[in-house]
Amino acid sequence: MEVTNILITGANGQLGHEMRNVLADDQRFNAIFTDVAGDNITMLDITGEASVERMVADNGITIIVNCVAYTAVDAAEDNEAQASRLNAEAVGILAQVAKRHGARMVHVSTDYVFDGQGCTPYTEEMATNPQSAYGRTKLDGERLLLDTLNDDAVILRTAWLYSPYGKNFVKTMLTLGKDKPALKVVFDQIGSPTCARDLAKAIVTVITADEWHPGIYHYSNEGVISWYDFTQAIHRLAGITTCDVQPCHSDEFPAKAHRPAYSVLDKTKFKTTFGVTVPYWLDSLQDTLQQLSSLNSKL
Repeated sequence: MEVTNILITGANGQLGHEMRNVLADDQRFNAIFTDVAGDNITMLDITGEASVERMVADNGITIIVNCVAYTAVDAAEDNEAQASRLNAEAVGILAQVAKRHGARMVHVSTDYVFDGQGCTPYTEEMATNPQSAYGRTKLDGERLLLDTLNDDAVILRTAWLYSPYGKNFVKTMLTLGKDKPALKVVFDQIGSPTCARDLAKAIVTVITADEWHPGIYHYSNEGVISWYDFTQAIHRLAGITTCDVQPCHSDEFPAKAHRPAYSVLDKTKFKTTFGVTVPYWLDSLQDTLQQLSSLNSKL
């Protein structure tokens, strides 16, 4: 069996961690998991072209999966140059190195490339119009990648990512639900959550398909909800009954960065191209809460 040498960047993040889990026993790949720091992780700063060059050349990498992103949406408004360094410039570096070595690349982008003013699910062909520094830098990264690699690049746009690892909305709502008697959560921002493990499996689907299918795809879990509905489900499944969760408008929680009011992603292209079904958000949430409970019991 031919083994593919694959480079995973951002291996300590939510998605990177799930890529480690999904590929742990997959004999089809010799996976090198990298990040800027961390235990049992190969160190790699993807903003340094010489370092990326050595990593790809020395290990015969043929596929790069980029899970790195500057995701502090509000902080990006004051630090757009820093966000651009990770979300755009580093993507360009990875793409240039990949091109020189004949490697392909899978890159993860975001629903924030759209303005969120629509009322029907966004397809890949719809016009982008980011309203935040985060969205602008992520769109810049997409363009740099496609301009460089073109037919050797796949972009997966996703939204509302969560997992048992790191900081995310699900874990925050679990903590607040246990600590606070009442919460207000916005009901006027609509989207689809994405379980990081499902996204990791989708990436493996892309790189193991019988044919390479370049281009932009949308991937999130099935279903449409508000952050308020999401919180209610999190608490119900976790058995949290002591917190009164009430809906509120976004303007009750002013933020530096504009959040899309509607960012549902149409996944038809991904499902049709790769012949897969996408899990329903509630089922994936339940699975994640069980994984989180199992991890906490081992601490």
